[in-house]
Amino acid sequence: MRNRFDRQLQDLNNQMLEMGTLIEKAIELAISALVNKDSEKAEQAIAFDDEINEQEKKIERLCLKLLLEQQPVAKDLRIVSAALKMITDMERIGDHASDISEITLVLAKQENVKILEQVKTMAKETARMVIKSVEAFVDRDVNLAKQVIKQDDVVDQLFNEVKGELIRLINENTKDGEQAIDLLMIGKYFERIGDHATNIAEWVIFSITGKH
Repeated sequence: MRNRFDRQLQDLNNQMLEMGTLIEKAIELAISALVNKDSEKAEQAIAFDDEINEQEKKIERLCLKLLLEQQPVAKDLRIVSAALKMITDMERIGDHASDISEITLVLAKQENVKILEQVKTMAKETARMVIKSVEAFVDRDVNLAKQVIKQDDVVDQLFNEVKGELIRLINENTKDGEQAIDLLMIGKYFERIGDHATNIAEWVIFSITGKH
């Protein structure tokens, strides 16, 4: 029974990694579409949301199967229950990547769109946070999870810089106000992705230590 359970846990790890990979691709497509005003890539990022949703359902079914058939206790129970919590945050990250791409489709039709360097950096940092948080779960690595949580402060600071820069741009030219609001929303979505990655990392720590 234990060997079967261990195999199912390994399957859970693999499925979580696959969902993490889908999310990473969605974020990469979203930022590439934004920077290059590429409507085709934006559409691809939006389409990834359906794949991410399906993967969430697949993992949810596996977790429920583990709970019902194996009736795990203690650490094993924390691992499965943490995975159920994590995939909710992971699905929301996919939603945000899609939201960013929806705005990109609008911006792609406009002239002189100024993509702030801080937004590009936020995209890279949040994508890194997502991947590290999933890796921390698979490797049962508390220290890596703590690194993810710490990195959220960097993302929050970048978002504050984005807000300040956009306010300055609006003051210089009020005609760019609508575009600035769209860029602010994109920055906010990346900031929320960082928050969800932090949530994932906190559930990783819970699954290992029992403390949240």
